[in-house]
Amino acid sequence: MIRGRMADLPSVLMIFTGGTISMRIVPGRGALPASGGLEILESVPKLATIARITCEDFDRLPGPHWTPERMLDLARLIDRRLAGGEFAGAVITHGTDTIEETAYLLDLVLTTDKPVVLTGAMKTSDDPAWDGPKNLTAAVREVSTAPGGVWVVMAGRTHAARAVVKAHTEAFTAFISSPATTPRERIPTDTIEPHVDLIAAAAGADGKFVSHAVATGARGIVLEALGCGNVPPKMLEAVREAVLGGIPVVVASRCREGKTSATYGYEGGGVTLRDAGAIFAGDLAASKARIKLMVLLGAGRDPAAVRRAFEA
Repeated sequence: MIRGRMADLPSVLMIFTGGTISMRIVPGRGALPASGGLEILESVPKLATIARITCEDFDRLPGPHWTPERMLDLARLIDRRLAGGEFAGAVITHGTDTIEETAYLLDLVLTTDKPVVLTGAMKTSDDPAWDGPKNLTAAVREVSTAPGGVWVVMAGRTHAARAVVKAHTEAFTAFISSPATTPRERIPTDTIEPHVDLIAAAAGADGKFVSHAVATGARGIVLEALGCGNVPPKMLEAVREAVLGGIPVVVASRCREGKTSATYGYEGGGVTLRDAGAIFAGDLAASKARIKLMVLLGAGRDPAAVRRAFEA
């Protein structure tokens, strides 16, 4: 009977990539990667009662050590492993500092229609309050119920990859999202353009960082602008020069909610950025606008196509 019940359980691919969920405190050094996938699974015996888990170690990366290139490597692995039909979907463990960026890149480039659920932990595995087991269990359950696409599950909440944001440095409920109203976008590509810079606007800022990005070979620039898409006036001329040089400049906002738009006509306002040739990211966060621009440029999209992809 037990064997029969096991056969009825969904088969889930679990890929371990590191993050706090795999870390322990080393005296005098802080939290460091320590555990591989099998060791973590042994700490969560309940998983064996809800799914047949196939464990695979991809890496032991802290969140800030991820690169978009490595994210693309992960996407290719997921597509290969889910292509055979053996698995209902995949759970990916990940560092929480960059989980939202990896989730969004996966959402854009994966070819699989099966659900992919990312999760992690806010506490290390040797902390009495370690939240890894609960998050892993919730993520595995989500694979059985979620539609296709990429999701982040933390603290019992499920977030769409495009909308999820880490809004607190250490709370268990660090992740929030607004309701996903934008249909999933897929951008087929085998490569990305890594030379895309993210530059923040702030009161009194000038254009030196935009000019430096151009001078050092940036192929695209994302501005984390103020309000609904405005920058200090001294940044505007550098934006004009970047666009004239063939470099797409995408305008996102440092605000957590709302869209960027060409609303204000003063120097540096959205209207003047639009007239300079800048592209507006809508409600997409700056970090995700950078990921999307990398993917679009890697896919060979020309400036007009890049604009359509953001402003459609």
